[in-house]
Amino acid sequence: MNVNLNIKPNQQIRSFYLFFIIASIQIGVGIMGVPRLIYEEAGRDAWLSVLIAFCYISLLLAVMLLILKQYNNADIFSIQTDIFGTFIGKLLGTFYIVYFMFNLFTVLITYVEVLTIFIFPELNKTVMSLLIISLAIYTVLGGIRVIVGVCFLFFIFSHWLVVLLIEPIMDIDWTHFQPMFQASFTELLKGAKQTSYTLTGTELLFLLYPFIQSKKTVKIPLFLGIIFSCLTILIATVLVIGYFTPEGIGAREWSVLGLFKSQSFSFLERFDYIVVAEWMMVSLPNMVLFCWAATYGLKRLYHIPQKNHFIF
Repeated sequence: MNVNLNIKPNQQIRSFYLFFIIASIQIGVGIMGVPRLIYEEAGRDAWLSVLIAFCYISLLLAVMLLILKQYNNADIFSIQTDIFGTFIGKLLGTFYIVYFMFNLFTVLITYVEVLTIFIFPELNKTVMSLLIISLAIYTVLGGIRVIVGVCFLFFIFSHWLVVLLIEPIMDIDWTHFQPMFQASFTELLKGAKQTSYTLTGTELLFLLYPFIQSKKTVKIPLFLGIIFSCLTILIATVLVIGYFTPEGIGAREWSVLGLFKSQSFSFLERFDYIVVAEWMMVSLPNMVLFCWAATYGLKRLYHIPQKNHFIF
């Protein structure tokens, strides 16, 4: 396996798009329920746990960049093979592939579950899953630039949902945050740990790095993406704590969707229907990126054409 990759110009992407890739991979199905999980560990100081998680993920990203800069144009698979040898390197790379596949199916199963709970209780989950995974496969077959384009467009078209949270924002009860700083440091760390599922995806940088045209400008879009993701989780957590009572937070598995469900207009009673359907634009980039990462890893390690993996 060649340590440094030779990527064709028509497969390279601008570093500017890393912001949308990182933001898309981290703001997925996990954000719908993560405020409740953080609150269960850190209580009303859950917002501090989000800030701790941001510091940790920023440090992790800095270490990843430091590793990648030791090579001219390498990904995680060639780096592991170079350091540990062929056998151990491929073994570690296989763990990466299995991890990406588990993330893919976790996002898929979670979204289908939300779909059946909120909109179609009698929906055939297998059929719906096959339809969604077919969209992901179709996108991946278009290549890395199509994948990046989907992340960019779906990011733009999905974030108008924030406008629908105007009513919960106006009804926040700030007394829900008092008294502050009551959680112990251990509880805050446990709360930060609960953000791990939502903040996964940064490791895709290890695969995308060789495809970036100008590697000198990688830092700014990467860290802006992390800041945007953590800020979104922070706002969602503050809204959930400020709007719902402690009993209300514990009773809602998908607490962020509960914010949309709590408001209605005269011309539309159930906004959560629109939100769950629109959340496809948030979840699909997650599945596309993880699907690409898993199949790309199999191609790099075992030299099997990427198209053949979709049958599996």
